[in-house]
Amino acid sequence: MNLTGNWSYPTAIRFGAGRIAELAEACEAAGMTRPLLVTDRGMKDLPITRRALELMEAGGLGAALFAEVDPNPTGENLEVGLEVFRAGGHDGVVAFGGGSGLDLAKMVAFMSGQTRPVWDFEDIGDWWTRADPAGIAPSVAVPTTAGTGSEVGRASVLTNTATHEKKIIFHPLVLPKVVIADPELTVGMPPAITAGTGMDALAHCLEAYSSPFYHPFSQGIALEGMRLVFENLYRAYSVPDDIEARSHMMSAAAMGAIAFQKGLGAIHALSHPVGARYHTHHGTTNAVVMAAVLKFNRPAIEARIEKAAAYLGIPGGFDGFAKQVDDLRASLGIPERLGALGVDTAQLGAMVDAALADPSAGGNPVTLTAENVRRLFEETI
Repeated sequence: MNLTGNWSYPTAIRFGAGRIAELAEACEAAGMTRPLLVTDRGMKDLPITRRALELMEAGGLGAALFAEVDPNPTGENLEVGLEVFRAGGHDGVVAFGGGSGLDLAKMVAFMSGQTRPVWDFEDIGDWWTRADPAGIAPSVAVPTTAGTGSEVGRASVLTNTATHEKKIIFHPLVLPKVVIADPELTVGMPPAITAGTGMDALAHCLEAYSSPFYHPFSQGIALEGMRLVFENLYRAYSVPDDIEARSHMMSAAAMGAIAFQKGLGAIHALSHPVGARYHTHHGTTNAVVMAAVLKFNRPAIEARIEKAAAYLGIPGGFDGFAKQVDDLRASLGIPERLGALGVDTAQLGAMVDAALADPSAGGNPVTLTAENVRRLFEETI
């Protein structure tokens, strides 16, 4: 199978092993002459990051780097990044890394020419229309994990440290102009990150598939994304240099992010306040709460999940599907309870409130209330 392609949905995607070599060309296609590469601290000194900077410099684009990005990026990270962007006279961003690096990078590009605070563009109603489109710089996204799919997303998640809340910032022009999806860049991921990011992709596909909203495009993409995760995540985890498995997982990650235009749900509504307060890995947190949320939603989604199980070749209908999800979590060494990630009940009340206020809550197929969200947290902690 030739795992190479040029795709234009939802943006231009250059997919295939070795295509990082096209980075300078991609920047030129996006209209950049002096980009700033933005990534997280853990990526700063890795060989793949040095390679990207070398490719930029060889292409006459300079080799400017900003890497002061936390695992759960914050408004403070954004302010520092914007100072670097403006001081350097940059005209675009190379978003490089996992979900945190990509999300912060996209926000640097988005906010580079805005005058209002970033929180004014939260994904609420038509708040995105407050932004000045002329003040949004272009970006090229280069994912190095296969999980969030942020490279094909029109939004970023930022933590407001003043309120201990994760906020989703949205604008159609946050979408990168070009994506370079090179599975070779994911080979060096630690096993735990391969596991957590892969389960994040599954969470996106599962929640989109389960969402009550009408979006048949996303419905089909979510279903096929789940198949790719079930068939390839453990392979990528156990045989890190399996490029075929890595390729399929990179596709699944992008598919999950495209699919969740249909909606997310309680998995994300619970994991966002946990991550904001306990700084847990987002995908791993999703994986821990996934089984409990699936069981909770059963009355509304059982028939739909049975159809998915049949398509995926999973025997046993809903119960068989739920077992497959939990068996995959266990096989990846992800704990069964949030307590193993350092989460306790000290901030339970605040987390319940934050989960109910999270934009993802509205897409859950069973209506969330203070009582049932508290029970979900208690079951998973």
